[in-house]
Amino acid sequence: MIKYLKHEDINFKLWDKCIENSINGYIYAYSWYLNIVAGEWDAIVEDNYVRVFPLPYRKKYGIKYIYQPPFTQQLGLFSSTLQGLAKLHEFIIAIPKEFKLVEINLNKFYQLHSRKEYFLVENTNIELELTADYKTLTSKYSKNLKRNIKKAHNNNLQLNKHVKPEDLISLFKANKGDELKIYSHDDYVKLGRLMYMLLHKGKAIIYGAMSGENNLLAAAIFLRDHQRYIFLFSGLSNKGKEMAAMPFIINEFIDEFSYSQMILDFEGSNNTNLARFYKSFGAKEFKYYGLRFYRFPFMINSIVKALKKQ
Repeated sequence: MIKYLKHEDINFKLWDKCIENSINGYIYAYSWYLNIVAGEWDAIVEDNYVRVFPLPYRKKYGIKYIYQPPFTQQLGLFSSTLQGLAKLHEFIIAIPKEFKLVEINLNKFYQLHSRKEYFLVENTNIELELTADYKTLTSKYSKNLKRNIKKAHNNNLQLNKHVKPEDLISLFKANKGDELKIYSHDDYVKLGRLMYMLLHKGKAIIYGAMSGENNLLAAAIFLRDHQRYIFLFSGLSNKGKEMAAMPFIINEFIDEFSYSQMILDFEGSNNTNLARFYKSFGAKEFKYYGLRFYRFPFMINSIVKALKKQ
């Protein structure tokens, strides 16, 4: 039986066991991960946690709404059986009516169609299979990427696997943070906590590119879970861009984990330029969908815009 559970009623041990055994599991859905990035979240579960659907939510102007937490790309329904994947519609319909707005990403394992109760938006993800040896993988690199990697080596960049989370965050904030303005102060605090938790659990590694003067030019954190490495977050200085520090980092990662039977998940992107860069490594494009529906009786557009201003 499918039922809705408040956060305090969720059995986190059974929840995490379901995510661990899910045929479509993602690290974003573990209870400890959601507790950091979402704060408040409820859930829909079936039977003894055979299938689960997290409901991260916020409340503003007295209105509860479901949203996609920062540092999670795909959520939705997770199931330990193939048959369970067919139940997505039932879980969506089971979302309580107290949630007046729903904007959350489903994971790529579902092929759903828009219905009268909700509609879907298409998103792009980029993935590279690390099943071949390094030489075979690099043979699929674009010519421009190969030039940039050669440039990085000519610049004598060095790999650093001991970059601190706060140094990675500072690098991003100093270069792209103010320009993009996509993260709040609270988001950065959550990210720092998340990265330390991931490192503590052995679920992540941070790669940095150092100049000959031992300055940090670029850094990235890669998560590992469910046969997948996830390129979660990165920072790049202007000098690092000139010296091809990010291609250097990703190439070093591919070199180390080639032939691992894993997937390198670049987490997108819907941004054309980023997608082109990720695909230059020989990665392929996949689609996943965002679930959307609204339960406002009037002034929908005004309310949605107000809720999104955090």
